[in-house]
Amino acid sequence: MNIIHIENLYAPELDIFARISESQLLHYYEPKPGLFIAESPNVILRALESGYQPVSLLVETERLDKEAAPVMESVRRYMGNKFAEELPIYTADRIILKELTGYALVRGLWGAFKRKPLQELSDFCKDKNRIAILHDIVNPTNVGAITRSAAALGMDGLIITYDTVNPLYRRSARVSMGTVFQIPWTVYERQNEARQEITNFLKDNGYMTVAMALTEDSLSVNDERIKTANRLAIILGTEGYGLPDDVIRSCDHTVKIPMYHGVDSLNVAAASAVCFWELSKE
Repeated sequence: MNIIHIENLYAPELDIFARISESQLLHYYEPKPGLFIAESPNVILRALESGYQPVSLLVETERLDKEAAPVMESVRRYMGNKFAEELPIYTADRIILKELTGYALVRGLWGAFKRKPLQELSDFCKDKNRIAILHDIVNPTNVGAITRSAAALGMDGLIITYDTVNPLYRRSARVSMGTVFQIPWTVYERQNEARQEITNFLKDNGYMTVAMALTEDSLSVNDERIKTANRLAIILGTEGYGLPDDVIRSCDHTVKIPMYHGVDSLNVAAASAVCFWELSKE
């Protein structure tokens, strides 16, 4: 293995782990796809299984044998022995890496990976009947939790709007437990057009559009008109404010979850899980 012990915390090879922002990593090779950081062995293994190519690993010296060993086995399996022997593996003591990153590594292991090109929206939608749209959701924890629920509860894919946190940002991917690599997703890039353009696009592609929102005429999440739709797009809004009024008005229906004890709403990640569960029931 190509193990490189860290002596200089400011070595440029380590910038991608600690000194380059998520946004800069996203655009690292622009116009080609950039990089992302995967935290913890579980997330790294799922990235490898999904065909993402690692650039380097960062490992606590104490974790090299325990945590990095199964990761390197997967690198050899999916990338070949030659690639595995040349892959840089940076190591240092726990205290040094905490100084570098500002906090303790998740189980002592990070991986830097190349992103893949995203699928065009029209192609993405061709074979997907149940999709969720994450509309301007800015909390990476919520994006990760929604992604995990969507993968676990039978959704076919996710579309994120331009201002939504990218699912491969390190916290989103970690909270998703790596399921961000197991469910297809793509980005609706048209940030300069009217916000309701996403619903028009979905309708043109044969989807019934449903906004998760509290309105006077909202349907229950278990309404048969929703559950029996051939193609369905569930649109989830940002934390606190929910979906913009123009997006809600442009949808075919609004949907609510029946609630008790005077509670009027759930966190968007919790609401998504309830909704996806209802849709998965026969």
